[in-house]
Amino acid sequence: MPPLGTINLHASLLPRYRGAAPINWAIINGETETGITTFFINDKIDTGNIISYRSTIIEPEETAGELHDKLMKSGADLVTETVSAIAGHKVISIPQVKLMPPEQELRKAPKIYHDQCLINWDDKVANIHNFIRGLSPQPGAFTYFTMADGQKQHIKVYKSIPECKLHFLNAGQIITDHKTSLKVAASDGFIHISEIQPAGRKTLSIADFLRGAGRNIS
Repeated sequence: MPPLGTINLHASLLPRYRGAAPINWAIINGETETGITTFFINDKIDTGNIISYRSTIIEPEETAGELHDKLMKSGADLVTETVSAIAGHKVISIPQVKLMPPEQELRKAPKIYHDQCLINWDDKVANIHNFIRGLSPQPGAFTYFTMADGQKQHIKVYKSIPECKLHFLNAGQIITDHKTSLKVAASDGFIHISEIQPAGRKTLSIADFLRGAGRNIS
């Protein structure tokens, strides 16, 4: 084993969001802050002593892909600083147990599977919006549109705009002008869909979709 230890870079402020998908889960859960952490690896996943960290703001409309790219750049700098500190014997690492919030369960970040990415239109607008951007572009939140012929089409949703508004429509009901606008009813408002990917096709703006196959949406 390396005499000075083995390090890892994790895309959260440990000990929060241990696991395979910290960026996705932070956005899905509506967090407004996250960051990156370097730590010494031990025999358990993401539990080793912390060396250093940097925090960053999660912007209200930021997607997982955009946050990933932002953290990737700052992560490269943090790894370089961490290696230099270790080489110079200037590191005083901190056991994660000392950073555990008292009487509060730590949020985790397990791997996300396809069947977990189905949008629940019965949920609140804010939760659905965070769910969509937290899974964009990978693995991608999805729903089904019913076409005029009764066939259901698998649709990945990459970008949305939330609208909180009282209505009396059924959750999941689609409202569209068949030209440039499509929104879906949620429990406390609407989700305006702006960028999608129909199964087997490229990513489209909602206007392009409605000019094509979307003209037949029921």
